[in-house]
Amino acid sequence: MHRNLCTGLLAAAAAALVGSAWQLVSRHGVTTTLGPMELALMRYGIPALLLAPLWFGKRRIAPGASRLARVLLVAGGGLPFGLLVLAGAQWAPASHMGIFMAGSLPLFTAIGAWLHKGQKVNGLRLAGLCCIALGMALFAASSFRGGSLDWRGDLLFLAAAMLWAVHSLAFAHCALTPWQGAAFVNGWSALLLLPVLAFTGAPRLLTAPWADVALQATAQGVVAGLLGLVVYMVAVARLGAARASLSAAAVPVLTTLGAACWMNEPVTGAVLLALALVVPGIVLASGVVRVNARRVLSSS
Repeated sequence: MHRNLCTGLLAAAAAALVGSAWQLVSRHGVTTTLGPMELALMRYGIPALLLAPLWFGKRRIAPGASRLARVLLVAGGGLPFGLLVLAGAQWAPASHMGIFMAGSLPLFTAIGAWLHKGQKVNGLRLAGLCCIALGMALFAASSFRGGSLDWRGDLLFLAAAMLWAVHSLAFAHCALTPWQGAAFVNGWSALLLLPVLAFTGAPRLLTAPWADVALQATAQGVVAGLLGLVVYMVAVARLGAARASLSAAAVPVLTTLGAACWMNEPVTGAVLLALALVVPGIVLASGVVRVNARRVLSSS
């Protein structure tokens, strides 16, 4: 049990680093030389090719999972999720991506667990969810008052976070290893992307500087598409969907700092206020604080 916990925590930390890096690179890509379709092609096409041997092995992937669970697994962590994030990154800064996506993930996970399993949220977890909701509401209000159009990206980030929560819950019902899950999600996402590309194409991929293409191919295809999906699934398998969402606590901070250093995005008072509410809220909503408190009482 202790080994599973340590493995899960390490995987959650790795998922936070990968998630933040993916947000930064995606924002950089869609605001410079590439577009959402080009990034989606690398995000799902490259890991689909790398994991293709898992599709042609002796064992079928997800043979016992229901069709609904498999559909939700791909929709929540695959192409629909990725296109929402990449489209939103065109309109809203990276700091918004970190706050709205990472912050709303525990909210949507808790709602999904309540609808699916009847799990109730109370005590510190409920207080954490309230902090998250308040922080995002104040941050959204400040964006509207400024007269910007960032709200378009913010709404897409919220929708993407909802899909990712569905993905986390569906993974628990598919009886897949993390590598099988990554192969399944990326493989089907790449297949779904082909008819889309037949109509839209990916013209910027041929005209963009090779350095930008190499950066995105590595970050989207290998780091995020392959390693990121695997380590998050390991965290879910070891910690459960609710506690694995604790990895989201570091993402808003890492993304905001990275965007300030790399892309010169301003760290405004509204951003700091949102972080001050959302980050502690994620920690409380994960349930870890409650678990530790019980251990202290039992040991004394």
